[in-house]
Order: sequence, then structure tokens, then C-alpha cells
Amino acid sequence: MIDTASPFYTSFNGHKRIVSGSLPVNALAVKHALASGVPNPLLTFCDQTGQVVEIDLRGSDAEMLERLPPEVDQLQGSEFAPVNSGESGEPRGRGRPKLGVVSREVTLLPRHWDWLAAQPGGASVTLRKLVDEARRANVDRDRQRRASECAYHFMSVMAGDLAGFEEASRALFANDAAKFRQQTEAWPADVRDYVRLLAYPLPPTEVASLAP
Repeated sequence: MIDTASPFYTSFNGHKRIVSGSLPVNALAVKHALASGVPNPLLTFCDQTGQVVEIDLRGSDAEMLERLPPEVDQLQGSEFAPVNSGESGEPRGRGRPKLGVVSREVTLLPRHWDWLAAQPGGASVTLRKLVDEARRANVDRDRQRRASECAYHFMSVMAGDLAGFEEASRALFANDAAKFRQQTEAWPADVRDYVRLLAYPLPPTEVASLAP
């Protein structure tokens, strides 16, 4: 799972990777490959989610590019989607900072509410602190979980009929990197290398060096 501020994409012609980059770059590559009469399916994946991205290839290059959705739309519903600030038109009190707070329902037992009410700053401040502490404590585990889910989305589409898929899936969610590499070793090179990159990301400088 390649965690970057802006989404990147990778397109495949069958099991062969043809391009990685922005959505327009991928759209043009797929459109031109299709026009050349390639025999294999052409699929584009979002590197941050591992999911297939639908591209409307009709019309001229310019018409196709004009129809492309904002790339951030591809991340809606994922943990990489930007959060709506939830700011309303209600006036803020004097000196109150603009925090971008979002109001949602939280259900707790009475003893939880009693404890929160006794904390400095009240329930909202305390809950925000607790969430921030939990996020910091679990950052590596959460990142690996997202990476595993991302890799599984991709491999379900591209490797579901390949030998070792079930064993690789179990190794992926068990975070057994050695077994995952063993079970994917015989897969087509581009599929194997890409799914490994999604599952166990390299440092940014190393990722950049793999770009075609």
C-alpha cells in the first residue's frame, strides 16, 4: 500500500504492467493500448486502495481526459479520503479556534459518561485525546492492516486463479512476509512485484526507483 498525499495508479495489460503514474497518464496509456488491439484485459488500479478504477475511454483523448473525475474522488470511503471539516454557518464564540470538528453520535455506558464528565475539558476534549493516543500507539499496525487490505483487493482480481493464492492470502493477513513472498514467487513478475509493493511498502526513495 503506497501511502502518498495524492493517489497514484498502475495499469495492466493482462499480467503485464504498462504504466504507473497519475490518472490521466494511465487513461491515455490504456486508451492507446486498446486502440492497438491488445488481446488481454486492460485494468487500472489505485495504488492506495488496490481497487480497480473505471475509466470512460470514449471519444478523443481530450474528451476522455475532460471526463476524468478528480483523483481524490477515488479515495472516498477509504481511510485516505480527506475529512469534511463539518463547519456549519453557526457563529463561533470569541477566541474559539477553528478546529474542523465533526459532530457524530457516540454511544457509551453511564459509567463511561461519568468518567468523561469528570475529566479536565469534558467529554469531547478527553475523547479526542484518547483517540490521538490510540492512533499514535497503533500507527504501525494500522498501516500494515491497510496495506494488507490494499494488496488483497488487487490480488483478488489479478491473481485469484494463480497457484498459491489461498496460501498467499493467509500469509498476507497473518503478516508473514516470508511465506507471502514464497507463495507469490511463481506468479507473473509484474503482478508479483506490484502486490509485494502494496503489501510491504518500500521507503519512498526506493519506490520511486521502481517506476517504469
